[in-house]
Amino acid sequence: MITVEDLSVSFGAVQALRHVSFAAQTGKITAVLGANGAGKTTLLRTISGLKEPKNGSIRFDERDLVGERTEDIARMGIGHVPEGRGVIGEFTVEENLRLGAMTAKVNLQRGLDEQYTMFPVLGERRKQHAAKLSGGERQMLAMARALIAKPTVLLLDEPSLGLAPLVTAQLMHTVQDLCETSDLTVILVEQNATSALRIAHRAVVLHVGKIVANDEAAVVAADENLRQYYLGLVE
Repeated sequence: MITVEDLSVSFGAVQALRHVSFAAQTGKITAVLGANGAGKTTLLRTISGLKEPKNGSIRFDERDLVGERTEDIARMGIGHVPEGRGVIGEFTVEENLRLGAMTAKVNLQRGLDEQYTMFPVLGERRKQHAAKLSGGERQMLAMARALIAKPTVLLLDEPSLGLAPLVTAQLMHTVQDLCETSDLTVILVEQNATSALRIAHRAVVLHVGKIVANDEAAVVAADENLRQYYLGLVE
């Protein structure tokens, strides 16, 4: 479980997160929703050690992550797929995956086989440079690169950004399958609230750095005020 308590983060005079508290349960998907500028990406970057908070704690397996180095947090089993996919275009698909496994104690060939089974198109293009992949394929590669290290927590930042609806549905289905077949804990940041709420167990809604809702995903999805004013979902 990831437990965030009273977390505040600032960029100079701008406060990006204000006293944020929530828990992401083991084997569940927690969706973090909100408009641009709500603080969603900042939250994930702070959990993974890329941003130092002003105050608060982030606990994982009874250990406070605040102050830990990003590479040490990754070694603890927290994988981060940042917004923008971030694969290395000059490397092949397989070279990108090998990078993901470098610091993890995993069987490389078994890990490659597992990712090619989960994402067959990556197996077909294993010798192809990542720069030549489609947007959806690059997103699959970014996810596979994080998963090959066998994380227990996966932080996903806007995985559907810029993707066609069919590709988005496929990625969301993969995330759902991962949680159903393992104890993987997922924190899913999304602007596509409809897709995220379909697969999430709980939802946290941020508005200008504050939590305005923290409940079961079905409850958030059914709340007309949240849908209209904070998620932009108007019937």
